[in-house]
Amino acid sequence: MSKDSFSNELFKKAPIVGIIRGLSLDEVKQILPIFRESGLTTIEITMNTPGAEDIIRYAREYESEGLNIGAGTVCTKDDLDNALEAGAQFIVTPIISKKVIKSSVKKGIPVFPGGFSPTELYNAWSYGAAMVKIYPATSLGPEYIKDLKAPLDKMKVLPTGGINLENMDSFLKAGADGLGIGGQLFDKQLIKKQDWAGLKLHFLKFVNKLNSHR
Repeated sequence: MSKDSFSNELFKKAPIVGIIRGLSLDEVKQILPIFRESGLTTIEITMNTPGAEDIIRYAREYESEGLNIGAGTVCTKDDLDNALEAGAQFIVTPIISKKVIKSSVKKGIPVFPGGFSPTELYNAWSYGAAMVKIYPATSLGPEYIKDLKAPLDKMKVLPTGGINLENMDSFLKAGADGLGIGGQLFDKQLIKKQDWAGLKLHFLKFVNKLNSHR
């Protein structure tokens, strides 16, 4: 597999997509090595983060070993083009944009589009999504995942929004194929204090939860 490609093997080692939103390039430079050392493997930089493209470029150039680096909050074809030009290896959307999904699939880029209803999610899956992002997940709860996957058992789902240390196990037990986690994972207080040792311990709690689920 090309080092430029998204690695499913890496994702399966730690099926969490860590969502970076609103952090600076300097903060991300500190975070990426800690993220990897903790055993986490997949990180999404949202396109509405100031300087998102520069962050993606930096991550791909200097921190791509052992990490999947993608772009999130991709809503338009322009967002997609900018993300891919910066080197994003996967794409996450908060909505179902047929144009974004089809274009990603055509280019061989895994895309995780966000939807809410079974019809939205199934449509995204039928367009060629690698996984569908159920957002906002905690509004629906783990039982929704279980109910959804009863008839749609082939569909891979990534609940996102409000996932934390307390509820992540419930979502995994309900059949989630991965979890999208933002603010609960990238603790703003620890980052603000530049408590990098504390942040690593915090990341390890999520990794330990994944391992105990297995």
